Amino acid sequence: MIEITTSETNEDLEGILALQKRNLKTDLSPDEIIAQGFVTVSHTWDDLKKMHLHEKNIIAKDGGQVIAYVLGMTEQSKHEIPRLVELYESFEHIHFNGKPVDDYHYIVVGQVCVDKAYRGQGLFDQCYNSYKHYFNEKYDFAITEIAGINLRSMNAHKRIGFEVVHVYTDSSGVEWNVVVWDLKS
Repeated sequence: MIEITTSETNEDLEGILALQKRNLKTDLSPDEIIAQGFVTVSHTWDDLKKMHLHEKNIIAKDGGQVIAYVLGMTEQSKHEIPRLVELYESFEHIHFNGKPVDDYHYIVVGQVCVDKAYRGQGLFDQCYNSYKHYFNEKYDFAITEIAGINLRSMNAHKRIGFEVVHVYTDSSGVEWNVVVWDLKS
């Protein structure tokens, strides 16, 4: 039976890392990248543990195995995980509803992933609905970046209500879409 809950234990975090590893862009074929989507960042155990100390993650489990997750990162992560500084600083120049993103209290979707065997069953939407329910009292919106070539992810995020608020190309030539999901609506 599939259960959607929050990450509570070290085993939950290990399950997130295992699922993440199976879906890293660097470990997928070009056909899989196009058809199935991918995750870009490989979190370390220490990084994931630090993030978890500030906010729990939404996870789906089947028989104790993590089969989907949506990570939550707070501004505290910016100071504890050096590679996130650039991401958070980029928000200073992005506007949502006429105001700088930094004027809001927001949560960053650190990553989302559904196990290949469970795709197409509504888990993406269910996990994000739980994410919204869990965080909407604390944060105005969720924000994240999606690589322009990750069409599966872009389409899924737009379907549930994320909107593109900024597009940029990084120094390696990768186009990124910054998307926001209003948690109050």
